[in-house]
Amino acid sequence: MQFTEEKLGQAEKTELDAHFESLLARADCTKNWTEKILRQTEVLLQPNPSARVEEFLYEKLDRKVPSRVTNGELLAQYMTEAANDFGPGTPYGKTLIKVGETQRRLGAAERDFIHSASINFLTPLRNFLEGDWRTISKERRILQNRRLDLDACKARLKKAKAAEAKAAVTF
Repeated sequence: MQFTEEKLGQAEKTELDAHFESLLARADCTKNWTEKILRQTEVLLQPNPSARVEEFLYEKLDRKVPSRVTNGELLAQYMTEAANDFGPGTPYGKTLIKVGETQRRLGAAERDFIHSASINFLTPLRNFLEGDWRTISKERRILQNRRLDLDACKARLKKAKAAEAKAAVTF
């Protein structure tokens, strides 16, 4: 009731400390930017939306995400197979083997990068959103409820004093 009356402009609202309000605004800003950075980093590391959904489901089910062959590793495999078909002694075959080995190393480096970025960058961001932010939100709700209770008590006290003053004037 207090909340509704405040929104309608019919009740007084106890204002929080300006410094505290700025901290709340910074917390909201931090949460919003962290969510955006987390989502965009996930898109960068795994551009395929269905693969991201699959990884999300594995994560929520506490299962290990199956290892995927990167595009570079797949290209390396094709080049090596083609080199074996053409013959490793031919100039084209030798070139395909060299380039295929380089692509394999690039693919392995990409896989390592994705893994380390997930552990060292995305995990702390998720920990903030799932841990610290939930705590901040919970404490904010508690504070808001206590403030509403305080304001409701102030309003009742004000009404009681007004009724008492009116009763004193009547007698």
